[in-house]
Amino acid sequence: MSGSGAGITVKEFPEGTRTAVDAARAVGCELGQIVKSLVFVAGGRPVVALVSGANRLDERRLAGVAGEPVKKADAETARAATGFAIGGVPPFGHATEIPVFMDRDLLSYAEVWAAAGRPDSVFEISPGRLLELSHATVTDLKVDV
Repeated sequence: MSGSGAGITVKEFPEGTRTAVDAARAVGCELGQIVKSLVFVAGGRPVVALVSGANRLDERRLAGVAGEPVKKADAETARAATGFAIGGVPPFGHATEIPVFMDRDLLSYAEVWAAAGRPDSVFEISPGRLLELSHATVTDLKVDV
């Protein structure tokens, strides 16, 4: 993923940013500020769900906005739809036109960190700019606890 056209600076962390916990530790932010880009198949088509690192995705809520049935995409489907491997899927810049759904919780942070196409690279972005670049639909996606 090239961030130059979007005004984004990608930062690499050799220790890895594959999981939300790894990414938060690497950049020194709250777990909730990490954007998990999760690839699912909903209603027979790939979709991306952007969820706060502190939250779990509620698949029923995703089904309500993206279609049923909902299941996690396998590695091959995720790569074919986004152009990236699981663990490095960015929130935008995908290989195909893929619907993106953004959890409302991400809007509560001034800045968030998202994957930049590799399992050791992330970038910082405001949630408003993330919404704009990803063309996401904002909705409630987290599991209520």
